[in-house]
Amino acid sequence: MTIFKEKLDEEYVTIAEAKTVLNEVEAERADDEERDLQYELARAVEHVNRHASLEADEAQELVDQLQELETVNAKTAHLIADLLPEDRTELRAIYAKERFTLDGDELDEILDIVAQYA
Repeated sequence: MTIFKEKLDEEYVTIAEAKTVLNEVEAERADDEERDLQYELARAVEHVNRHASLEADEAQELVDQLQELETVNAKTAHLIADLLPEDRTELRAIYAKERFTLDGDELDEILDIVAQYA
């Protein structure tokens, strides 16, 4: 027997947005007495509750502002919104795998946007 897996869609979400979705799922499952909260779901809910620094709408606003910059793609914008880097070193770590480096002004521009939400 062969099972084919195909990626139908891909969408980046911030931890804050995932928190909203997972909390809704958790609430639905809590209302249904016959369904247990699976271990994986419980761990995911615990993770997002611990690590979400912003509300979902704030995180999306930050992502949108970051994506207006030429040097920030969707994946990186979501990562920055999740991590909220405080200095150039933390921001450089996010860009470590990219094929380009940002100069000081570009780093500062991103950090200035992040500072509005931190």
